[in-house]
Amino acid sequence: MAIQKPKILVTRRLPESIEARMATLFETDVNDADVTLTGEDILAGLEDKDVLVSSITDRIDADLIARMPKSVRLIAQFGNGVDNIDVEAAWAAGVTVTNTPSVLTEDTADMAVVLMLALPRRLIEGAEMLLRDGQWAGWSPTSMLGTRLRGKALGIVGMGRIGTAVAFRARAFGLNIHYFSRNRRPLAVEVPLGATYWDDLDRMIEAVDIVSLHTPLTRETHGILSAERLGRMREGSFVVNVSRPELLDEEALLSGIESGHLAGAALDVFDNRNGINPRLLALAQDHRIVLTGHMASSTLEARTEMGEAVIVNIRAFMDGHQPPHRVLPEGLNAAARPVPR
Repeated sequence: MAIQKPKILVTRRLPESIEARMATLFETDVNDADVTLTGEDILAGLEDKDVLVSSITDRIDADLIARMPKSVRLIAQFGNGVDNIDVEAAWAAGVTVTNTPSVLTEDTADMAVVLMLALPRRLIEGAEMLLRDGQWAGWSPTSMLGTRLRGKALGIVGMGRIGTAVAFRARAFGLNIHYFSRNRRPLAVEVPLGATYWDDLDRMIEAVDIVSLHTPLTRETHGILSAERLGRMREGSFVVNVSRPELLDEEALLSGIESGHLAGAALDVFDNRNGINPRLLALAQDHRIVLTGHMASSTLEARTEMGEAVIVNIRAFMDGHQPPHRVLPEGLNAAARPVPR
C-alpha cells in the first residue's frame, strides 16, 4: 500500500532545486504566478492540504487562521521573521509554526556592511554620475568627496547572530563597535571586537555615528528607533536597517534627514504597503538615502538553504517529531506543546 504524501500549498515560487525536492517528497501545489496571494486565495488553495508554506508577503492573521481547513496543522514559513503570522492565534488553534533561522546570517551581514559603505562613500551617486550621459570630466581633488568609515563608532541594536556577524565585518573596516542587546555577549565575543556594551539604548545612540538595526520585530522592539531616539542621534550620523521597517519611525527618519540633522540612511526594508513614500523616494533620488529592495538574503545559497530548512521542518512534523525551527508565542516556554487540532 502506497504511503500518502503530505499535501502542501507553497504561496511563492522557490528555487528550482527546492521545488523539485518538494515535488518528490510531498504532494505540492505551487503558486506558479508568483504574485502575493489574497487571504481568500490562500484559503481556497488550502482545501485538503496539510501544510501551508508561507512567506513574508502573506498576511496570516487570526481571521485567516480561524478559517483554515482543519486539515492544516503546520504553517512552515519560508523566512526567518514571522511577524506576518499571528503566532498566538496559530497556537490557540493548535497549528504549529516554523521558520528558517540561522541560514541568513552571513548574507544579511554582508548586505549591512555594503550599505554602510555605499552611503558615506556615495557609491550609488558616483556610479550614476558616470552612467547618466556616458561622459566623465575626469578626476578632481574635490570631486565626490565622501566620509571615511575608519574610526567611526557603530552602534548595533541587537547583538544576535546577524548583529555579531556585522560587528566582525565592521571591525575589519576600522569601526569602533558599540552594541545594545537584551543580553550582554560573553568576553570571548566582546574582547576580539573591542566591543562596548550599553544597557541604555538612549545613551548608546548619543555616542555613535552609525546606528544599525538587527533586532527581531517583537512587541518590545516595534518602533525601537522612535522619533525621540532619532532626535538624540549625533548630527551627521547615519541609520542602516536590513531587519524590519517597523523597527523605526520612518516619518521621523525622513524629517531628520530633510532637516540636515541626520546625514542619511541606508534601507533594505521600508514601508511599501501603499507604494514607496514620495518623501523617501525623493531623498533616495537626492542620494541622501540608499534604497535596496529587501535584498539582504537574496543569494541562491541562502534561498536554497531556507528551502531545505522548510523541508526538514515539514518532514519532522509530519513524522510526529518536534520540528527543529518551531516558533512559539512570545514568552511561552519552548517545551510547551500545542493544543491538538
